[in-house]
Amino acid sequence: MPAKKTVKKQPEMKNGIPDDVLMGLYTNLLLTRLLDEKLRKLYRQGRYAGTYFSAVGQEATTVCPSYGLRDEDIIAPSHREIGASVAKGVPLDAVVAQVYARKNSPDKGKTHPCHYGWRAKGVISPSSTLASQTIVGTGCAMGFKIQKKDNVVMAFFGEGSTARGGWHEALNYAGIHKLPIVYICQNNLWAESVPANLSAAISFFSDRAKAYGFPGVTIDGNDMVEVYKTSHEAIDRARAGLGPTLIECMTYRWYGHSEIDPADYRSPEEIEIWKGRDPILRAEKLLMELGLLTTAKREGIIEQINQDIDAAVKSSENEKYAEPEEAYIDVYSDKFPVRRDEY
Repeated sequence: MPAKKTVKKQPEMKNGIPDDVLMGLYTNLLLTRLLDEKLRKLYRQGRYAGTYFSAVGQEATTVCPSYGLRDEDIIAPSHREIGASVAKGVPLDAVVAQVYARKNSPDKGKTHPCHYGWRAKGVISPSSTLASQTIVGTGCAMGFKIQKKDNVVMAFFGEGSTARGGWHEALNYAGIHKLPIVYICQNNLWAESVPANLSAAISFFSDRAKAYGFPGVTIDGNDMVEVYKTSHEAIDRARAGLGPTLIECMTYRWYGHSEIDPADYRSPEEIEIWKGRDPILRAEKLLMELGLLTTAKREGIIEQINQDIDAAVKSSENEKYAEPEEAYIDVYSDKFPVRRDEY
């Protein structure tokens, strides 16, 4: 008798997305929110130095594009991309240790809090210069093209960064060479204390892509499904060699630019309107309507997340700071390439 054919079971799909992906997205959104709020609280308690850049309210703009990327794909983040690190799979210990500037941090405490990076997961440690990550990310995309790899780069920035000269140079270069990169503009309406309408004379920042010869689109950045679908269509396009995409995600940060900013330049009414568009509450409502989430299941997820966060915080608080001599390590390469084929 002929061998029986094994039919691979197709995943259950809702809204065109597999159920397990929807739950994975939601769990990472929730993890990002709870971790973010915890780190805000710890800063206010004086448990670590510096400051903190909260991304509460903007979670979907970083989690949804990063979720499901390969380890070899590159994330080029700015200072508010905690969700990108979480969704890319950076260990919580590493994320918290970076904020605490402890010895077990990926950067050994050398950079500013919220400069999340993790080489093993392809997350570049950002600098404090706005839009610089788009330049580095564009260079990585060029590297992938030269190496004939189908990896992609995901570069994040706020709408204010589009006023920087380096940002325009990066996108122009990517358009010319059809590089495998997706640019995510998080338009939270405020470049620190400057409103978006004083940053540019255009209504949609995605229109800037037209000047560089590739698609630009503006979407609801607080809609988990829309952000995931749009960004992953752009990822597929980039992998296929069709070039970059600029995605403008309309969103809002609930708190100040950083924890030292009272954000009193914004009206209470504006803040409340955007809190009503909370991406996590919207995701929960959708998943409950689809029968994928219950109140009990949600509480169980929260309990596990809080345990994981507490363990990561304890790990950092029990760790020492790096020795001063650490500042001299990782500055220069041990090997200088002497032939082109060694680059």
